[in-house]
Amino acid sequence: MADGTIATERLILRPPVQDDLPWLLEAMNTEPVMRYLAGVRSAEEVAEGLAADIAAFHSGGHQRWTVWLRDGERVGRCGLFHVRSPAAPPALQGQREIGWTFAASHWGQGYASEAARAVLAYAFGTLGLPRVWSQTSDSNAGSTRMMRRLGFTRRAECDYVDPDYPPEDNPTTVWSLEAPA
Repeated sequence: MADGTIATERLILRPPVQDDLPWLLEAMNTEPVMRYLAGVRSAEEVAEGLAADIAAFHSGGHQRWTVWLRDGERVGRCGLFHVRSPAAPPALQGQREIGWTFAASHWGQGYASEAARAVLAYAFGTLGLPRVWSQTSDSNAGSTRMMRRLGFTRRAECDYVDPDYPPEDNPTTVWSLEAPA
């Protein structure tokens, strides 16, 4: 993990690199993948986002890994972020949340849950976080199922309306997972 890489049975989570850009534009910046993340972005926005991810990874900012199959194929992204939405309740501001996105061609194969479990182990074991948060909307049934599968608890008292998302994707529903005892 010295270089930021995490390995699981089927996956390798690597820090983001500039070479991820063509894949991000082709496989990840699509309507199915971005549907619940405020939509497809311009190539410039994707490039700026990747540059921010690279800069933040080792500087104490957010950590978003590129998820690879062990055979060398990129399949998605998973990471830890600081909650920064101005619409989020004060108790949630600055807390660490987990998020994931995977290429549609790799949905339903358990890669997202395998990557998320590895990132959660890192969050609790390496970073020593007492709790990790996650956010979605009721319209994103797949993400909600994933949070339940990972053991997250619904935190309805923290739900909020996020003006960056359309009405059908509001309110933002909030979940948390406590560190294992």
